[in-house]
Amino acid sequence: MSLDTLEFETAPNPTASVIVLHGLGADGNDFVPIAEALALDAVGPVRFVFPHAPVRPVTINGGMSMRAWYDIRQADLGRQEDEGGLRESLLDVEALIANERARGVAASRIVLMGFSQGCAMTLLTGLRHAERLAGLVGLSGYLPLADTTAAERSNASAGLPIFLAHGRADPVIPLARASASREALQALGCDVEWHEYPMPHSVCPQEVADLNRWMLRILG
Repeated sequence: MSLDTLEFETAPNPTASVIVLHGLGADGNDFVPIAEALALDAVGPVRFVFPHAPVRPVTINGGMSMRAWYDIRQADLGRQEDEGGLRESLLDVEALIANERARGVAASRIVLMGFSQGCAMTLLTGLRHAERLAGLVGLSGYLPLADTTAAERSNASAGLPIFLAHGRADPVIPLARASASREALQALGCDVEWHEYPMPHSVCPQEVADLNRWMLRILG
């Protein structure tokens, strides 16, 4: 595996895995507190995996090197997408899924979850993965490479449960972009649960509570 990761297990011998992808400039530590706040005892032992994205120059930040799943070339995220970087990181996320499968967790018990750039990678990878996953969690993000999704999606993604949440005051990824992603996913037949919150580009307690309920349902 090419990515360094952090992990914790809610109990020995996990029967489900949640792979959590952080946002631009953060690392795997960023969402550990959120995962620790989830109460998933009812679904059995769960392994949380927090990978660190590679360090790469990010154009929109003056070429500064930081942890990023792909380059961002301009504020309009739908233009000049870093397709090469996105597809490279897709392979890294696929390797994380394969590692959980090798450790005995069925694909149907694996959740991909991500915030911002991590959300983009979650949707990019989850829709193309050959096996049906338990579900996808997209927080404060969007669907990348939207024009190729319909042609490249896996048959296994039909009806895939997806939890999407976004802040109404998000200055980084406008609510309209997230709403367009929701509509695109619904048009593909995905089972999208949509939430909006009075927050900026962040996570709020009500969002964590709603996510907890959703995860208990799809892993129950």
